[in-house]
Amino acid sequence: MTPMTIGVLGVVGLMVIAALRAPIGLALIISGFVGLWVLHGSKTALFVLANAPITVLSSYTLSVLPLFVLMGTVAVKGGLAEALYRAAYAFVGDRRGGLAIASIVACGGFGSICGSSVATVSTLGRVSIPEMLRYGYSKQLAAGSLAAGGTLGILIPPSVAMIIYAMVTQTSLGRLFAAGIIPGILATILYCLATSAWMRFKPEMGPAGPKTPWPERWRSLRGVWGVAALFGIVMGGMFTGIFSPTEGASVGAFGAIVLGFLQRELTVPKLFDAVVEAVQTSVMILFAVIGISVFEYFLQAARVPQGVEELVRTLGWGPTGTMIVIIGVLIILGCFLDSIAILFIVTPVIFPIVSGFGYDPIWFGIIMVMVVEFGLITPPFGMNVFVLTKVVPGITTGEAFSGVYPYIAADIVRIGLLILFPAIVLWLPNLLYGVAP
Repeated sequence: MTPMTIGVLGVVGLMVIAALRAPIGLALIISGFVGLWVLHGSKTALFVLANAPITVLSSYTLSVLPLFVLMGTVAVKGGLAEALYRAAYAFVGDRRGGLAIASIVACGGFGSICGSSVATVSTLGRVSIPEMLRYGYSKQLAAGSLAAGGTLGILIPPSVAMIIYAMVTQTSLGRLFAAGIIPGILATILYCLATSAWMRFKPEMGPAGPKTPWPERWRSLRGVWGVAALFGIVMGGMFTGIFSPTEGASVGAFGAIVLGFLQRELTVPKLFDAVVEAVQTSVMILFAVIGISVFEYFLQAARVPQGVEELVRTLGWGPTGTMIVIIGVLIILGCFLDSIAILFIVTPVIFPIVSGFGYDPIWFGIIMVMVVEFGLITPPFGMNVFVLTKVVPGITTGEAFSGVYPYIAADIVRIGLLILFPAIVLWLPNLLYGVAP
């Protein structure tokens, strides 16, 4: 067999192992190790396997990951989501679909310090959905708005998905974070507009709630100042060059702890649980990074990226056609594989193709993260939907999936806008860091 054939079989084997719900890190290591053994023998395979953990774990830039994860787990345990939801509800709860809009806005705010879609859904789902059902909202609207709003956690920085993309592609994390802000705001607005449009056709699904007096509205903002301050300090410090992404992650984790104790929502046992959860999540992701190091070495040895790029150019689709096909493949994969798994598996293969056609790596990173979002809410394996049905009894997966379609339509519009107008993504990072060479 040719090296290219072995490489393709290795990728297929990886997909099969990942589809069997094996840990993505283990799937990457097995596929890469076996492939290297077949190509170059046991000595080379064992050498790469032995050196990958040392190379990965000695990287200073990787320290940003567990720190931002800790920031997110502390935010979850510290009750920051409830404060955001109360504030959003106070201002828009008296409108048709207002509680759904409040949930989406709260998801956007919470995602800005959490960085995890699953954590956003599981935390706010316990708070917002019982309230929506109590006011007569349909289960479809309640579940759909929350599941879709949860995807904002993966787009609005700091984002675990962006960190992984930056690590795999060696692109600037600061630029990625800056590039995600405007698309994140756009996503929030489009989700709110989708909810309002839905209410025009079926107003009975989201009846208006009681109107909150203005003095209470202003008081509700007291619980939001901490979140806004934390986001502003972390992101502002990074964008202005006061500190690096790693230092920003340290400030964010420490600030989340201080904020939690100041608001008397965080206790020592909760902090201990947050640290344990952060360690577990970080170890899982770092194990996957070690796996991608082994697997990427195998791909290069088999010349898979070069072979795929040559094939694409031979087909003559051109840059636009190739990008459409890549997005389509990512959407299909998102229906069956975890979003993090997709980033680890697919990025090493398609990134050289995208770069070869001259696409900006920052722009493509945001597009890829957004497309991967589809997998969180699309059947048959939408992670956000399944998490939601677990944490909120009484809502079936069918009811939840039937409620996400308006928001999928909003996502399609958003992706189309970012493809047609790349400046939406690139304007802010170019303003803050200068135009990339």
